[in-house]
Amino acid sequence: MRDAASDLARWIPRLLSAWRAGRRGRRRGPRPPPDRLLPDELREVASGVERLSRGLTRERELAGARYLDDERLLGAYLLFYWPVSYLQARGTLSELPRRPGRVLDLGSGPGPLAFAALDAGAREAIACDRSARALAAARSLAAEAGEPLATREWNPARRRPLGEIAAGEKFDLVCLGHVLNELFQGPEAAERRAALLEEAAALLAPGGTVLVIEPALRETSRALLAVRDLLVARGHPVRAPCLFRGPCPALAREGDWCHAERPIDPPPLVAEIGRRAGLRKEAVKMSYLALLPRGEPWPDPPAAAGRIFRIVSEPLPSKGRLRYMGCGPDGRMGLALQEKHLAPGNRPFERLLRGDLVEVTGTEPRGDGLRLGESSLVRVLARAGQPPPGSG
Repeated sequence: MRDAASDLARWIPRLLSAWRAGRRGRRRGPRPPPDRLLPDELREVASGVERLSRGLTRERELAGARYLDDERLLGAYLLFYWPVSYLQARGTLSELPRRPGRVLDLGSGPGPLAFAALDAGAREAIACDRSARALAAARSLAAEAGEPLATREWNPARRRPLGEIAAGEKFDLVCLGHVLNELFQGPEAAERRAALLEEAAALLAPGGTVLVIEPALRETSRALLAVRDLLVARGHPVRAPCLFRGPCPALAREGDWCHAERPIDPPPLVAEIGRRAGLRKEAVKMSYLALLPRGEPWPDPPAAAGRIFRIVSEPLPSKGRLRYMGCGPDGRMGLALQEKHLAPGNRPFERLLRGDLVEVTGTEPRGDGLRLGESSLVRVLARAGQPPPGSG
């Protein structure tokens, strides 16, 4: 994510400028630095980040609330969660086989996904949200950066068809970042969320993708997987991250879920806010789903002589052996290798990361998965955040 990090660095002064413009009148004195916070500013932003963290990832009382209409919470979002969401989007957009031309960002807030798509090569983007304050911030950022961003009001509670919001237009990418989990609570939530994504898929141009990014929490991840299963059963293929075409095997056990992780070197401003708020950001974590319209073919897995897996866990503690969970065309299973059997051909196994796409040969069934040996071969087909070979 090196290019994404350098692109994000250019956004930091713009985000600071937009935030300060929204709080004018609260500070007098010398002009503050364009790339860092003054002590009183840091206290204010860190306090807002703590409130957002509690309300969205712990007690979750803010999930579905209009928190971006609150000036202080919007400011905290701009300076901490906007950069995080931007990096999440860049990491998932990199797995798509082509650059999106036209983008519709639903539940955009101040636009981190829309701007990530533009920086990744999109020609134009439309940010849609119910918060006028958040959309105003997005327009301010677009004006300062010279980005081709338009905004439209979208409030899913009003049940206005997406076709009316889109005005008959077609898009190469429709994205929803940290939105779906906040909509349609209750026993019918999965059905209503699936219906919304089907509406979104109907807005796609040929070859387009619906991209959903959600928090990496167990609850929100499993909720997204339940929606995935409904859509797969209705004929929607998954472009990423899934290789398995049936019901998600992570839902078979209550304690399992699936999320991605990308190591990052956060901008100094984000790192400083995170330290003050007690939130470390050495990696971005998210659950995500790249969905195709109903009836399109599933993307073919990369050609390989062995078995293909996406690594879906951290290294799992196990005395004397290396172990991961992998999920591939045959389902989810453990992959294990005794450390004493490490050899040149299987050496990549000890450096795998969550999200890597790997080919494994020379295995035998053992316990809940496969055992690798000294003669096994392990080849990394794509690192996390990269498209599979041949997908372009």
